[in-house]
Amino acid sequence: MGLLTDAKIKAAKPHETLRKLRDGEGLFLYVMPSGSRLWRLRYGHGRSESMVSLGKYPDVPLRRAREKAGEARKGLADGVTPAETKRAARATRADSFEAVAREWLDKQPFAAITRAKAEWIFNDLLFPHIGGRPVAELKPPEVLAALRRIETRGLHETAFRAKQRAGQVMRYAIATGRAERDVTADLKGALTPVVARNHAALVDPVRVGGLLRAIDGYIGQPTTAGALKLAPLVFVRPGELRAAEWSEFDLANAEWRIPAARMKMGVLHVVPLARQAVATLRELEQLTGRGKYVFPSLLSSDRPMSNNTVNTALRRLGYTHEEMTGHGFRTMASTLLNEQGFSPDVIELQLAHSERNKVRAAYNKAQRLPERRKMMQAWADYLDELRANAAKAAA
Repeated sequence: MGLLTDAKIKAAKPHETLRKLRDGEGLFLYVMPSGSRLWRLRYGHGRSESMVSLGKYPDVPLRRAREKAGEARKGLADGVTPAETKRAARATRADSFEAVAREWLDKQPFAAITRAKAEWIFNDLLFPHIGGRPVAELKPPEVLAALRRIETRGLHETAFRAKQRAGQVMRYAIATGRAERDVTADLKGALTPVVARNHAALVDPVRVGGLLRAIDGYIGQPTTAGALKLAPLVFVRPGELRAAEWSEFDLANAEWRIPAARMKMGVLHVVPLARQAVATLRELEQLTGRGKYVFPSLLSSDRPMSNNTVNTALRRLGYTHEEMTGHGFRTMASTLLNEQGFSPDVIELQLAHSERNKVRAAYNKAQRLPERRKMMQAWADYLDELRANAAKAAA
C-alpha cells in the first residue's frame, strides 16, 4: 500500500523548489513550484536507473497512477521498459506524427550516419512531445514548444534541423492524405537565429607548415598522433577518419575505400593514398592492425576514438577552436589545392561533395580517379615542402 492519499496530495503546498512525495515502489508525485502535480515512476533497468512520466494529477488520479505504475513494472518483468511501451503505443496509431515520421524515414536513402542523426532527433527530441499527436491535429505552438525545449539546451542548430525534419514529415503526411497543411511553415522566425560559422582552418602556407611541425612533435597517445598525421593527407570528414576500419584499406595498392554506409552522401568513396599516407598507416598497423578500427577508443577496442580526440589534440598543440579544427583539414586542402591550379571538379570529387548532375557525377567517378591519384601525391609532397620550410625558418 502506498504512502499517499488524496487528502495528502491536495494538502501539499508548492515550495520555491521541487517537492517529491513518495508513494512507494518507485512512484512519486512531483509538486512543482508552479503548483503542478506530476506523476513520475523511477525504475531500474540493467545497471542504470531511469524515470518515466505517468501523467498529471488530477487528470491521472492516485488510483490510476498506481495502476499505471503496476503495468510498467509488469512490462519490466518481461524486459520491456516503460519508455519502449510508450513508444510502441504511439507508433501503433497510423495517423500519429511518430507513425508517419517512421514511415517517411524508412523511405529515405540516407547513409547510416545521416539516418542515425535523424533517428536521434525524432526519438529523443520530437517523439516524446508530439509523437502521439495525430498529424492532422498538430498546431504550430505544439511543435514550437518541442523545438524550444531543444533551444533551452543550447542546441540552436539542432532545433533548426528538428524543424526541418518535422516539416519533411508534415509534407509527406499531406502527400499521403493524412494532413492538409505543414504547420512548421508558420514557425518562420520563431527560433533563435543561428549564425553560420565556417570550420576554422589554417590556409596560410607558412602557418600550415608550422602546424605540420607541431603535429610531428605531438606527445600523447600514438594513435592520436597517427590521426593528426593522416588527417591532412586524406582530408576526409572527421567522422570518416576516426571510424576508419582496417578492412577498408588496400595498402598494397595505396587505396582506401570508404563504404557508402559511412559516407554523408551515401556513396562509396575512394581515397588514393600518397606514399606518405601509406607510411603513416604502416606505422599504425603495428599498433592497431589486429583490431577492427585504425583508431580505436582508449576505453574499448570495440569502439572508434571519440569525435573530440583530434580537436582536443589540436588544443594541446596550442591551436584554438577559432584557428584550427579537425574539419578544418578539408578547408585547408580545398583552399590550397585550388590556389595551386588543380581542377575544381577533381578537388570536389576528392572532398566527396555531392554532385547534383548525376550523369556528370557518374562520368567523373569513372574517368577521373587517375587525376585524383596524381593530385593526392602532389598534395602530400607539397605538405612535406611546407614542413621543411617551417623547419628552416625555425633554425
